[in-house]
Amino acid sequence: MWEKLCNDFYINFIKDDRWMYITDGLQNTLKITFFAVLIGIALGFLVAMVRSTYENTGKLKILNGICTIYLTVIRGTPVVVQLMIMYFIIFSTVDPGQVTTAILAFGINSGAYVAEIFRSGINSIERGQFEAGRSLGFNYAQTMWYIIMPQAFRNVIPTLANEFIVLLKETSVAGYIGLQDLTKGGDIIRSRTYSAFMPLIAVALIYLVMVMVFSYLVKLMERRLKRSEH
Repeated sequence: MWEKLCNDFYINFIKDDRWMYITDGLQNTLKITFFAVLIGIALGFLVAMVRSTYENTGKLKILNGICTIYLTVIRGTPVVVQLMIMYFIIFSTVDPGQVTTAILAFGINSGAYVAEIFRSGINSIERGQFEAGRSLGFNYAQTMWYIIMPQAFRNVIPTLANEFIVLLKETSVAGYIGLQDLTKGGDIIRSRTYSAFMPLIAVALIYLVMVMVFSYLVKLMERRLKRSEH
């Protein structure tokens, strides 16, 4: 039994440096996740501000309509379909690269969910805070920037961190456009060795470890926020 495990390990990871499929794929996975999160936060913040402004003042009606359509379409369709549309349709004539395409697709998808996270954070702030800003002589934009958003952002930090974890796992479908991410790396090894157990279990364990580490960091962040509240 032990000899068979050692032999399978050698064939799947050591021979022909097949472990590099895993490490190269992991690098792409982390790169896509990191930059997609940045795009998602920036896009989500803008959408949340537009929608909140419309709800509170009635302004930006056209932009709010565009944002509503964006949220409906993105949240109503699978991310893998969005990824394939981005690669095979939108960038069918101009190829920015598989990694860039994946970053844009996952970033746009994440932005829809981040927008609702930010909007829920803004709505969690008491209406009296807006009145307090007005009493200080702030206009709506200044009230949002100096009073509402700092409190809202603090409230949604744990949820944003969880969105990062969700996005990390969602990138496992990047192989649909031929991109060698972590999952695709394991699948390449499987196709070379005709052995599914070792490479796929290795991929699953790597994802599990990363999620556990990030989840632990999120818990630490939540504890610090609770302590600072006291």
